[in-house]
Amino acid sequence: MSQNAATVALVNRLKFKHLALLVALDDARNVHQAADAINVAQPSASRMLGDIEEALGFLLFERNARGMQPTPLGVVTLAYARRALADLTRFAEDLDMKRKGGHGQLTVGAIMGAAPDLLAMAVAALKTERPLLHVCILGETSDQVVQLLHRREIDLALGRLTDPLQHNDFSFEPLARETLVLVVRAVHPLANHASITLPDLMAWPWVAQPITSPARMLFEEELARAGLGTPANLTECASIFATLQLLENYDAVAMLPESVVRDHVRGKLLVALPVEIGKSLAGFGILTRKDEALAEPAQRFVDLLRTHSQRLAGEETLAV
Repeated sequence: MSQNAATVALVNRLKFKHLALLVALDDARNVHQAADAINVAQPSASRMLGDIEEALGFLLFERNARGMQPTPLGVVTLAYARRALADLTRFAEDLDMKRKGGHGQLTVGAIMGAAPDLLAMAVAALKTERPLLHVCILGETSDQVVQLLHRREIDLALGRLTDPLQHNDFSFEPLARETLVLVVRAVHPLANHASITLPDLMAWPWVAQPITSPARMLFEEELARAGLGTPANLTECASIFATLQLLENYDAVAMLPESVVRDHVRGKLLVALPVEIGKSLAGFGILTRKDEALAEPAQRFVDLLRTHSQRLAGEETLAV
């Protein structure tokens, strides 16, 4: 069989359900769980995997005591399956939206803590221009949105790179820096102290982002520079909303973006402590997949992010 004929035969044998199975197997590394995920019986899933491996001419997984581990060629194939399934799913959703009278879809990942003002302005402007555009916003922390971008579950992200090698896969356009503050609830015993140091706070409960987030990494670096260990009484929370609720309900301390807590401080629900922190946190910006053109709605959203980030920077300059 010629190479071209082999390629055509492979394309003809691979189906949407095959792609779904491969993605489910990549997530679960277990045939039974993957079969449940795509709503087929386990024997059917096993046969489908065998058919795929036969069509490809190599094993996708090594089966051992630890479960299923992708082979080197399996890693490449699973990455393709995830991309293809995401693109096909996005196409089907977009087509269905247009069939119902809508005008496309935009899915954005965003670090909700760093840029609520910028994100809200850009989305509001886009929806004013295009009321029928379906906009979906996902994510909380930079590590989450980068993973969503890698898995092709979003069109672009508003966040920051979390690994030194991610620049090989993603383009990053910086937009702004964020000011971080330490906050407590208004009735916290430290709320009215004029002078506080970081060591003074170590005995209190803390709420912090997961260790994989840039803000948490920076927090740990600040502690290390001060010769301090991680607080013993610490609750990890990726959700900004849940963190704010925790702060308002007991005497905990948290490091959060000034833009997130601004209204809570003005409303006297929270108090910003007089402790400087977080000066070295890298700025956030627009993250896109390298060598991949954005669809028109996504490109328009990027333009609006640039415009409103410049506006916010100008307002901050005038305020100073």
